[in-house]
Amino acid sequence: MGSDSQDAIKQLLALIVQVEEPLRSIFQNMHQGYPTETLVRFLKAREWSVPKAHKMLVDCLNWRQQNEIDNILAKPIIPRDLYRAVRDSQLIGLSGYSKEGLPVFAIGVGLSTFDRASVHYYVQSHIQINEYRDRIVLPSATRKHGRHIGTCIKVLDMTGLKFSALSQIKLLTVISTVDDLNYPEKTETYYIVNAPYIFSACWKVVKPLLQERTRKKVQVLQGSGRDELLKIMDYASLPHFCTREGSGSSRYSSSGTNDCYSLDHPFHQQLYNYVNQQSLCQEIPKPIKQGSFHVDVPDPGPEDTKIFETIESEFQKIGDTNGAPI
Repeated sequence: MGSDSQDAIKQLLALIVQVEEPLRSIFQNMHQGYPTETLVRFLKAREWSVPKAHKMLVDCLNWRQQNEIDNILAKPIIPRDLYRAVRDSQLIGLSGYSKEGLPVFAIGVGLSTFDRASVHYYVQSHIQINEYRDRIVLPSATRKHGRHIGTCIKVLDMTGLKFSALSQIKLLTVISTVDDLNYPEKTETYYIVNAPYIFSACWKVVKPLLQERTRKKVQVLQGSGRDELLKIMDYASLPHFCTREGSGSSRYSSSGTNDCYSLDHPFHQQLYNYVNQQSLCQEIPKPIKQGSFHVDVPDPGPEDTKIFETIESEFQKIGDTNGAPI
């Protein structure tokens, strides 16, 4: 980083050390021993504008305080059958690690239905995975490799993407807003695989709307992306839907332990057990009741709103042209 960047970091740090409790403690819990790297993430997200990055970070700290995000890993989704239903309809998992030690998260964009629980459960689950990644997965990778690892890789499987996905735009907007405002710059690269025509059509109109920094992170791979992904990760770390040569994928093509989306996968078993254990370690034990952990989500910014409106419009055009679900 150049001198301008170093100056921006110093300026933002000087502002953040002035925040009062409990925001100061929340920041310490959030940066996990790497305050400078955390400040850099927020500065990057606001194009190195110190005032904008400061506002974004303080807003994030207030959001965490108001919604008790530091305690969300002690709030299990119960009963187990409900959590399994969430996992079966919100397809995300940790398939392994890149050769550089970055966690590889697989996301089933096309086959996620989000129809087995209320919106609040899906938002709760998403934030819990974010927090588990930041508090457990990334620190573990950092210790293993002896250097700070603060980002991950995401492989987005577009298999099954259809016109009916339009009904999920609102929920996806909520999740995207949570990530953009409160977990900025946590993803190193987005790899898009198994992309059908509907994605390609949307990508053409959405790509110009993205900031250059974001565009550079997105790589659309041919077919399942297997050969390209093997350049940055071992075969064992490939998401199950990328293990085939060529294109095509099936949600149910693998056994439960290989399917990184499944509750039976080691990552989800560890996460599930961790959350339940944390719930038992609270200072004042309370009976665990069924019910989602409600999180307030700020409105998306003008740029994000325009992007999702464009996606919605493009879906409508494609649907009208074809006269049927794609």
